[in-house]
Amino acid sequence: MRRHRTTPRPGWQETVEEQGLIYPLTRHPDGELRPYWDESAYYSFTLPEVEALEETVTELHAMCLAAAAHIVDTGRFADLGITDPRLTEAIAESWRRRGELPSLYGRFDLRYDGTGPARLLEYNADTPTSLVEAAGPQWFWMEERFAGVPGADQWNSLHERLVDAWRRQSALLPPGTPVHFAHSAGDEIGEDLMTVAYLRETADQAGLETRAISMENIGWDRVSHRFVDERYGFLRACFKLYPWEWLVSDDFGPHVLDTLDNGGGTGSTLWIEPAWKMLLSNKALLAVLWELHPGHPNLLPAYVDGPRELSRTTGYVAKPLLGREGAGVMVHPPTETAPALRDEPCCYQELAPLPAFDGNHVVLGAWVVEDEPAGLGIRESSGLVTDGYARFLPHVILPDPAPSRI
Repeated sequence: MRRHRTTPRPGWQETVEEQGLIYPLTRHPDGELRPYWDESAYYSFTLPEVEALEETVTELHAMCLAAAAHIVDTGRFADLGITDPRLTEAIAESWRRRGELPSLYGRFDLRYDGTGPARLLEYNADTPTSLVEAAGPQWFWMEERFAGVPGADQWNSLHERLVDAWRRQSALLPPGTPVHFAHSAGDEIGEDLMTVAYLRETADQAGLETRAISMENIGWDRVSHRFVDERYGFLRACFKLYPWEWLVSDDFGPHVLDTLDNGGGTGSTLWIEPAWKMLLSNKALLAVLWELHPGHPNLLPAYVDGPRELSRTTGYVAKPLLGREGAGVMVHPPTETAPALRDEPCCYQELAPLPAFDGNHVVLGAWVVEDEPAGLGIRESSGLVTDGYARFLPHVILPDPAPSRI
């Protein structure tokens, strides 16, 4: 794994916008627009490195599914902050019927520097973003910049796997009705809209009938007791880039549970991703994994009742159970002072500072589609927490030794 500086392509901004990345720039707190898509540098990997990462992702995903089964079988929902009996039963039923429910994708965030085992930082299996840039623009960048380099490749089969996933799972969808693709209109930068539009495109390519809608435009028909779209069409199947914890806590949350289709035609609205994905996107999963697999080389020690020995030894990171894009994450270096626990439920994970390349802290986003490793996206940040100001950098697989500059 190496970081290479390079010169961005002329007109790169227009190029990636045409390829679907509608927000190539990020506005920072000082008001300045800086690149989000950053091709002033790229990362290279060898094929053995990528093959090892694929094996790690395969194992981690299997461990996460086993942990979800453990949570359901032992009823440990309270450790995840889930205490509503109706919701816990809906999640459990969703898990038991998971073979009947469409489930598309997820993203592992990994700490990796090329010299040791990749370590799991978290798993977003409900509403992961940074998908469009990983699937499309970085692939086209690689094809253009490395066209003359023998053996150049990329860990990236995202698009093909997503189309195939929709095609294979089409039999699980309600017949004779479109799949709605929903995002929140409150998304100011357009990331959710872009991601949902791309996923809708993959469903279209799989031959599905689709329709776009915003979450705010989903209505509730009090006569038929059904969710409907702007045309008063029945919302029978809906992919939503909207976290489950928001969905069930909104004003219409009780209706979601009343009409939830958990397979077998027992309900009226099939939501994608399914409710059991709440078990994998909750940071408490990290603590359950460590409990089930203590000392595993791809895990970091993690607890939900406090940092325990981490406060004195390695330091720790306190993560809200349902935080996203680094929101609420706090880094605590080691100290002999007794730690102060957060008021909100948190996961306390060993502090493993992100590796720095040329002063940039990097995290790998390893994608899973239908339980299989599918690709890689890389984000860099100035600090230890990967937040909304992180940058996306492309990558390439190169023969070893890799060329030093392209």
